[in-house]
Amino acid sequence: MANKKKKIRIELKKNRQKRTRSNDLTRAFSDEKPAAAESVAGERVRPKGEMSRRRTIVADADETSSPTGAEAAAEGAAGRRAVDESNWLSGRVLRVHGLVNIVEAEDGRTYPCHVRRLLKSMAIDGRNVVAVGDRVWFRPPEGGGDEGFIERVENRRGVVTRGYRGRRHVLAANVDAVCIVSGLAEPGLKISLIDRYLAAAEIAGVRPVIVLNKADLVDVAPYQWVVGLYTQLGYETIVTSAADGRGIDRLRELLRGGVTAISGQSGVGKSSLLNAIQPGLNLRVSEVSDWTSKGKHTTTTAELIRLNDGGYVVDTPGLRQFELWDVLPGELEGCFIEFRPFVPLCRFPDCSHTHEHRCAVKDAVYWGWIHAGRYESYLKLYHQKPDDGV
Repeated sequence: MANKKKKIRIELKKNRQKRTRSNDLTRAFSDEKPAAAESVAGERVRPKGEMSRRRTIVADADETSSPTGAEAAAEGAAGRRAVDESNWLSGRVLRVHGLVNIVEAEDGRTYPCHVRRLLKSMAIDGRNVVAVGDRVWFRPPEGGGDEGFIERVENRRGVVTRGYRGRRHVLAANVDAVCIVSGLAEPGLKISLIDRYLAAAEIAGVRPVIVLNKADLVDVAPYQWVVGLYTQLGYETIVTSAADGRGIDRLRELLRGGVTAISGQSGVGKSSLLNAIQPGLNLRVSEVSDWTSKGKHTTTTAELIRLNDGGYVVDTPGLRQFELWDVLPGELEGCFIEFRPFVPLCRFPDCSHTHEHRCAVKDAVYWGWIHAGRYESYLKLYHQKPDDGV
């Protein structure tokens, strides 16, 4: 039975930018034509850049419910168009190279595709309409053409995101887990960055796995408290080394089945780990910069990779900044799982756990029931302070 269709109105981007001010105003000034008369003649009650833009599209009847919230709108705006199964194919985005997206169809063939202009014009909060891991409907190349067109993006689940320059940056979509890779050396362990990733994983509803890499470069004994801290919180924590093979078998077992995003700071060895997990993958790797002691951006674009032992991984570019996206300060307490038993015991129902008296969370930090470093990460996120040195 064919799906019922319905016409809906969608918001489009206001892609008419205001004109920049001319630099030759005095040169164009003339006594013969007063400036006041010119300004009145060119005056607009409502500038073009502020005009709203909408368009009617044909959508499936069960897809026309309006999503609530900025993130839901960003995920659902590109997935409302009705599917033309006679001319379109379904597939999954493997890579995004600028304007070209590599899409794998259900039969295993890959197609380079552009994004239809209508999807690009939709008013969403994301940097890009399409992300690696997206399920899409696309029109294959026709008439001897080399590239197809992505016509529809299905609703996402398990979206790992960050805030970047005031916009939503989707690192990977439709994933089941995220491996948070941090280096014990070069560039070094950053607890606060791990906590930010854990908060993002809690928001996305994906299972986090903490990977402490480059164990061959340090004495692991001083870092056992880190393993114990996150293990007691219920997070899988693995100490690995791509050089000597430590922890590789356990990591390979965790990656088997499902889709896992591999993310972390630049230079922590994400690509080296994947090369060790699947020999022959030959992903590019490079050394940490001697000048800045930070990782170089060797992986420049995210890529969905099929593993020989089963499952997929998304190799994401290294990050030097990670901010949570579209999270209110009052919602952060739910992202720290050790806070949850103490939140109901606070004196005030809207307690922020930052300065209030008789705050059960602050008392738990005082008595050592909540780690002080985790609480400091919460305060940074609550006050929207960036992570120094990321």
